[in-house]
Amino acid sequence: MVIKGLQVDNWTETTHFVLLGFPTRPAFQFLLFSVFLVTYLLTLAENLLIILAIRSDGQLHKPMYFFLSHLSFLEMWYVTVISPKMLVDFLSKDKSISFNGCMTQLYFFVTFVCTEYILLAVMAFDRYVAICNPLRYPVIMTNQLCGVMAGGCWLCGLMTAMIKMVFIARLRYCGTPHINHYFCDISPLLNVSCEDSSQAELVDFFLALMVIAVPLCVVVTSYAIILVTILKIPSAQGRQKAFSTCASHLTVVTLFYSTTLFTYARPKLMYAYNSNKVVSVLYTVVVPLLNPIIYCLRNRDVKMALKKTILCNRSGSGGDGDFSS
Repeated sequence: MVIKGLQVDNWTETTHFVLLGFPTRPAFQFLLFSVFLVTYLLTLAENLLIILAIRSDGQLHKPMYFFLSHLSFLEMWYVTVISPKMLVDFLSKDKSISFNGCMTQLYFFVTFVCTEYILLAVMAFDRYVAICNPLRYPVIMTNQLCGVMAGGCWLCGLMTAMIKMVFIARLRYCGTPHINHYFCDISPLLNVSCEDSSQAELVDFFLALMVIAVPLCVVVTSYAIILVTILKIPSAQGRQKAFSTCASHLTVVTLFYSTTLFTYARPKLMYAYNSNKVVSVLYTVVVPLLNPIIYCLRNRDVKMALKKTILCNRSGSGGDGDFSS
């Protein structure tokens, strides 16, 4: 495979990268293509159904479901940044990606990952207020505050990605860099840079610490207080009802944080191993597929709204409403 480059000051400036992906036999490549295509389409359909169900059912016009609709919208784009290119590479011998295409993919991937970290923390705070301060919940979680918090999540994700890209895109990548991954991610790109990338690594580490550690502290603190509050409820039925309101979110948080922390808390040289590709599949393909299922299985309101949406049997009261409970 010939990759064109530009000769600049004795450097070969890279115009393309090669994504190694999953090197297997052609027959297995087609099997992987089929599995990932079905997974991608199901993920889009599930998240779209959740958004439609929340919009159409007035009973779901509450902060919890407002943030859930943002999560579903985010994950539709999150998988779309990665899956289409990955699917094409399964069937194509040319696994190259242009420099601009790689940087664009990386920018939006980082944006959506950072936004999801912060959004999950916001959702944990919402559950904390709902369970620990139920009487003040409608006063605290107003439409305005919910809108500001959701917008803040997106803004933080966009700004974090932009800062990271300033340092990564200006690195020199010589010749024909082969990225041992199925999409453009930060650590694999740092590995193939042919100049000192310590400054970019430091910026990436600091921002990752802020975007991962701070939301994680909010999640842990929120659920620690929630657990103490639930244990103080005298009746078993009361405890079960209180816990059921946050069980879905806690499961989603555990899945997303455990898989991403396994990858991004490890040294960049670990990307030389194929095991990281398997873990990456978990948080880029499997988790977005499971999240809507988890919310449907463990949340009766969402389940009922989905039935109404699918059967087109919803009541006329599901029009515009506010997001206060």
